[in-house]
Amino acid sequence: MMRRPASFARLRRIRQIGALALSMCFGAAAGADDDNAASPELLADVQFDDQLLQQANGHRVDIRRFSRRNAVLPGDYRVDLVVNQTGMGRADVAVRRIGDEEANVQPCFGRALLARIGVDTSRLSAEAEARLRQAPDACAPLPDLIAGGAADFDSNEQRLALSIPQVAMVRHARGYVDPKYWDDGVTAARLQYNANHYSTIVDGRASSHGYVGLDAGFNIGPWRFRHGGSLNQDDRLETRYQSVQTLAQRAIAPIRSQLTLGDAFTDGALFDSVGLRGAQLATDDRMFPESQRGYAPTIRGIANSNARVVIRQNGNVIYETTVAAGAFEINDLYPTGYGGDLEVVVQEADGSVRVSRTPYAAAVNALRPGVTRYGVALGQYRNATIRANPLMLQATIQHGLSNLVTAYGGMLVARDYAAALLGAAFNTTYGAVGVDVTQALARLQHQPAQRGHSVRLSYSKLVAPTRTNLTLAAYRYSSRRYLGLSDAIALGETSGGSLSPISQGIQRARLQLTVNQPLALGFGSFYLTGSMQNYWNANGSDLQFQLGYSNHYRRLGYGVSASRQYNVNNVTWDNRVMLTLSIPLGEGPGSPYSTTSIEHASDGTVNAQQSVAGTVGDDNRFTYGLNAGYSNGGQANHIASLGANASYAAPAATLTGNVSASNAYTQVGLGISGGIVAYERGVVLAPSMGDTLAIVEAEHAAGARVANGNGLRLDRSGRAVVSNMTPFSMNSVEVDPTGLPLDVELASTEQRVAPSSGAVVTVPFATLSKGRTAVIRARTADGRALPFGAEVLGEAGHPLGTVGQAGRVIVHGLPAGSGRLRVRLGGKPGDVCDLHYALPDAANAPELQFIVTEAICS
Repeated sequence: MMRRPASFARLRRIRQIGALALSMCFGAAAGADDDNAASPELLADVQFDDQLLQQANGHRVDIRRFSRRNAVLPGDYRVDLVVNQTGMGRADVAVRRIGDEEANVQPCFGRALLARIGVDTSRLSAEAEARLRQAPDACAPLPDLIAGGAADFDSNEQRLALSIPQVAMVRHARGYVDPKYWDDGVTAARLQYNANHYSTIVDGRASSHGYVGLDAGFNIGPWRFRHGGSLNQDDRLETRYQSVQTLAQRAIAPIRSQLTLGDAFTDGALFDSVGLRGAQLATDDRMFPESQRGYAPTIRGIANSNARVVIRQNGNVIYETTVAAGAFEINDLYPTGYGGDLEVVVQEADGSVRVSRTPYAAAVNALRPGVTRYGVALGQYRNATIRANPLMLQATIQHGLSNLVTAYGGMLVARDYAAALLGAAFNTTYGAVGVDVTQALARLQHQPAQRGHSVRLSYSKLVAPTRTNLTLAAYRYSSRRYLGLSDAIALGETSGGSLSPISQGIQRARLQLTVNQPLALGFGSFYLTGSMQNYWNANGSDLQFQLGYSNHYRRLGYGVSASRQYNVNNVTWDNRVMLTLSIPLGEGPGSPYSTTSIEHASDGTVNAQQSVAGTVGDDNRFTYGLNAGYSNGGQANHIASLGANASYAAPAATLTGNVSASNAYTQVGLGISGGIVAYERGVVLAPSMGDTLAIVEAEHAAGARVANGNGLRLDRSGRAVVSNMTPFSMNSVEVDPTGLPLDVELASTEQRVAPSSGAVVTVPFATLSKGRTAVIRARTADGRALPFGAEVLGEAGHPLGTVGQAGRVIVHGLPAGSGRLRVRLGGKPGDVCDLHYALPDAANAPELQFIVTEAICS
């Protein structure tokens, strides 16, 4: 039978305070000298002189329970497991009395619990095996099973801390979570949405654009059914819905893989990532320890006004948002594959458009020794800009041969196309180097067969002495007749093979580089990302880059950045240089921040921006920004503008709005984003939502803050959606009880869970008290105060607390109306009295949650 841990938690706190007070007043047991005062062994059991606690009738108060350090009562508890200072989730643990000694109460360990905490049960000693067989319920104290093992049960926090020698543990990589503890979650439907409306009036001509991005899904057991798409409305074009992908997916734990059926993207680690409609089976790196996880790029740019930013990959819109004037950064892209450059379109309020590309390629393909990564994909080629969809098959494999060498290869076959790749990655003291060669054959209609090769050299290195981080440096050279799959299919749809050098030129050589360089202390840091490429069928080279330097002087931050982007308005490359100054206008975390920027473009345009941004409100839910700008327009068209933007993280959604006006245009934008989750116990709304979710459930705890999200609180039903869960890893979910009514108490404030990818897991937090809290001034029948330290029991006999000074008793969870408590005055069976109390009816006094009343103990 489960005990009431919260009651014991209160009791333990009172015992600790009481023991401290008694020890200060009366001293500890003999033998606890000053030199040994800190010894846990000597402090484990103490004795108190209770002469001063005698009652008038000569009876002494029974304070023997304060003499024991371990005051836990036998029972079954649900606790947080901490093994060698590493959290391992929650588990049910039995606490039993060992032998005939009443004070010897310890956690009890069986074979299943030992395996749960990571003990290698095959290495238990013969004595431990015999102890398990002989012990009641096949369990025993931890020290009896593992030499050097220790268990410390904190009933106050419902936490079991274990210390186990490493030699007795199963050896796993850091961050490992046993697959049997991966939680597939509950059956649930989910919808993530992001809607924006953007309208402008330029020179008297109005235009508007609406966008709704949807990511809908349904979970049944380990299966994830997903559909992603977007609805685009433009007053100059027909409203249309674009389906990005529809798929069914599930994890296959024994082989650390994901099975995907439907629309998805191929692994771009070896071949270029392409869209596929079919089936894929591939290694999922997230099922391995944290050291083997991929990445998604960070998008940086500069906006001259409240601008609309659209990000495309392989012709599909994967992200759209509105940004304020000035530098912006987007670092929350959902992974859509392991490769494929991202096209970033910035539409300004005056209608001008700039386009840039951000490299999105995998890092060097080095693996740990013995690790194998594979991928098999079969289906139809899919690209939103190309009508052809031939059947294709791709297979890749990578294997770590040693600490120094990883070998990899693959094949790609489609109609009239075939390619084979062979390569190796080397982990050297000079950095990680990858070299591979791809041989391809393409047969095009009315053209000779295209047979060629492509050589790729990749490099990654952190130069420790200078702290230079070469995140990605790659060079690829392709022969004149080499075609990738996408180029071959695109050429098959064109007459004569004539392609625009900007959109689909036949690539000859490409260099891409990402560098982050912190300088000496006080000298700031800079970054560089960029690429350079040329083509066989076009003259010149494309060079695009983003270069920035930042530093601060006292509270003043400053930075210089330069960028080269493509401007689709006049089909030219646009070079820009920007100076930024920023300074806080207050001391608090939500204080306004002032930013000044001056930008010069290659067409002669000079833009000056002044903005102030900050946050206000509960949990900084409300974010605001004001900006003023001036531009010479590049052709003596002087434009002065004013703008404002704001966002509010409401409990059910995130609302955004922006407006700006100048002597040349006006602009208004509105947006809403969030998520909806429906499962068997109801519907929960969320201001933001990711791929893997947790639903916190804490009945009667509406309004409590969830520490896992900024401004996230439990709704009226006591539920909230935590959206930033990491799949296949142990995640901590924490509820802050600050501000809860006094009649609501949480059994625990933190839990740990390891959801599988895309899961919707429930994390229940039990609320143990739903009643009134009262301070009872207790008296005996003849008017004397009850003795200090007397134990107070509920009607069912469970401990509720201890009598304090002047006979005061604090009790939680009392029902409205009248009732009875029992007070144990001494050690004899007859040394008790009944404390009768009467509380006002909650319906008549709902605001009274903390009550002070009088009671007589008879």
